[in-house]
Amino acid sequence: MATLARGGRLNAFGFVLRLAARLPFLFIAGRVYGASELGRFAYAVLVVEFAAQIAALGLRRGLAQLLADAKKPHACVVADALLVAAIGSIIGMAILIAFPRAMYPTTRISGMDHLLAITVIAIAWTDIALAALAYQHDVASTVRARSIVEPWTISIVAFIWSYISLDDGLIVSYVFSMVAALIAALIPLFRCYGLPKGWRPDLSEAWGTAVRNVPLAAADAVEWASRRVDLAVLGAFMPASFVGIYYVAQQVATLPAKLKTSFEPVLGPAIARKIAANDKLSVAKQVRQVTYWIIAAQAGIALALGIPGRAVMGLVGSGFTGGTATLGFLLAAEVIAAAAVVSEAALIYVARARNMIISLIMLAVEAGLAAALILIMKGEGLPLAFQATGPAIALCVALGFASIVKSRLLAKKLGAPVSGWRWSVWWAAAAAVVVGVPVRLFLPETLQLIIGIPAILAAFGAVLWTKGFGPEDRELFKLRKSEVAELREAEDAAEARDQIRDSIV
Repeated sequence: MATLARGGRLNAFGFVLRLAARLPFLFIAGRVYGASELGRFAYAVLVVEFAAQIAALGLRRGLAQLLADAKKPHACVVADALLVAAIGSIIGMAILIAFPRAMYPTTRISGMDHLLAITVIAIAWTDIALAALAYQHDVASTVRARSIVEPWTISIVAFIWSYISLDDGLIVSYVFSMVAALIAALIPLFRCYGLPKGWRPDLSEAWGTAVRNVPLAAADAVEWASRRVDLAVLGAFMPASFVGIYYVAQQVATLPAKLKTSFEPVLGPAIARKIAANDKLSVAKQVRQVTYWIIAAQAGIALALGIPGRAVMGLVGSGFTGGTATLGFLLAAEVIAAAAVVSEAALIYVARARNMIISLIMLAVEAGLAAALILIMKGEGLPLAFQATGPAIALCVALGFASIVKSRLLAKKLGAPVSGWRWSVWWAAAAAVVVGVPVRLFLPETLQLIIGIPAILAAFGAVLWTKGFGPEDRELFKLRKSEVAELREAEDAAEARDQIRDSIV
């Protein structure tokens, strides 16, 4: 439990850094490039990231079990995983280069746009490298790569490229950020594991690993798609400008979602070891605890960002405030998803096939309901801004279904309850609303952001701390000397980044 808390603390710090880095990119993309160009970029990135998910063949989460069961040096196991991902990535990149319309179905294609395909291998390898480091409890590398290097690279390059070309600046900045994140992940990987001595490429073993990981790869792809199919459906029915507005709302909403993934690098290996030892009760306890931590944190952040939602969307530009309702639904969806995501972290070890089936049903429900809601609202003659909320509403419904079904399945498999829900979250939410409503009604938008968001978070956190947190919950906030050193290292990297940004500006 202390290890889980430690990983969550370090990545929660990473969440703060990621928030500070992501907002400048959204500001630049919205105000400099515009909603239409941002929508085009969003759809292209959606296709590339899907290809990377398939190319990784579930090794982002499956690597922990491979390392736990390994009968050869861990460096060789990691090399095998990178080989599998490289083969999958080459196939994916070849398809996208040959058929670039898959990335840009409704817009023209310029020469630089083809570069986007090379990020498939960068994304897949970065995920695997960070998963290997997480197995050794190196969470600081994930913070560094995902919270500092990647977001600040895309922001800085997007700003610089806006003076060169507005047509492909977002695409180029994304390529730079993914390659930079890969380098930031590979350097500590080699320091930790070293070179794979005596390793030789074994295509037959790589194929066997790929076949065994098909259920896990499908679950990974479906979980990823559940956060993207709404955007894909929207792009099929709505103009690019509305795709851009939805993308901004999605990016803001998925900031608290990073708190879920904050625990993934540590929770996966911890569960893998407990499953190997057949200690199911400990797994259930870990799932309950982490689910509660995530629900509590996401609910607080969702309220803090959702109540002054118009002001948050207005940061990107006045033309984006029409996505306020969409932002609210997407923030609610992230809270609803917590139980499903944490339960899945254990289900991939104890019920892979059934977990995959549930995920596929969830995805079908989401896609079908999203399209149906858009068509129904269009038939009723509702404005486009109303129609754009359809996919977000569908996401809430689909994730609610998945959370209930997956939690029940896991509880049955482990023979113990796994629900992390506690009524103290409701009391904390009520306090946040009491503070937030006057903020929303009486403060100007600038003060809603500067004063309102911290006030809402403070009210939520105060009630949760006094009424909801017990001794094990407070383990999350016990910072140790070794962690202080890691945080200082991340802060030093952030300071270096600020110096680079200042010199560029």
